[in-house]
Amino acid sequence: MDHEAFYKLVVALRNKQKEYFRTRTQSALRESKALEKRVDDEIKRVENILKAKIEPKLF
Repeated sequence: MDHEAFYKLVVALRNKQKEYFRTRTQSALRESKALEKRVDDEIKRVENILKAKIEPKLF
């Protein structure tokens, strides 16, 4: 995922979170959690890439 796609994902997450806190519907909560998981997964993916650059495998 590139930086623009990540930005759009975070914007979508924040909008869905705001909708949930405004409406308190289960569907908004479910969608917000799904978006949050996508953001978390992308953060973890990038962290793994950065870690591999810092700590290269020896074997």
